[in-house]
Amino acid sequence: MKKAKIISIITLISLSLTIKAQTVDNKQNTQSSTLNTEVNPFKAHLVNDEFQVWLDIDFIKNSIKIPGQEILGNLPGYFGAKRDTRKWIISEATIKGNTAKLIIINDYGSEDLTAELRINKNGTYSLKQLSGSTIKIVVNNKWLKIPKEIVFIRK
Repeated sequence: MKKAKIISIITLISLSLTIKAQTVDNKQNTQSSTLNTEVNPFKAHLVNDEFQVWLDIDFIKNSIKIPGQEILGNLPGYFGAKRDTRKWIISEATIKGNTAKLIIINDYGSEDLTAELRINKNGTYSLKQLSGSTIKIVVNNKWLKIPKEIVFIRK
């Protein structure tokens, strides 16, 4: 009986410490993400629901790892799609004001392009493909070309 009480007390203490640690961690994450939004507009998860595509970017620290392609190391970001497992890799990003000039390659390395990501006055982001290949994804076993200019929102 005494052992059961001791085990119960230890379990309750460890649970309360875990909950406390998670609460503190969540507060810190909320504060840091709010800070990142204000300080670094070029670190974000950007989404376009119409084409079901997204951009994961961090142009300041180049700290993005592509899921399943971690061997490539840290990068400025990538372009992904819900309906296609392939990724378009942002290999280089140069920021000037509210615009970033990008060099993007497909994950095979067979196609590349230059693009521009601009922060619009309304808080959206516009990706404009300037020269080179066109970003394409597979939808229902067919290639779908992404428009030369596409608008993203921050999520």
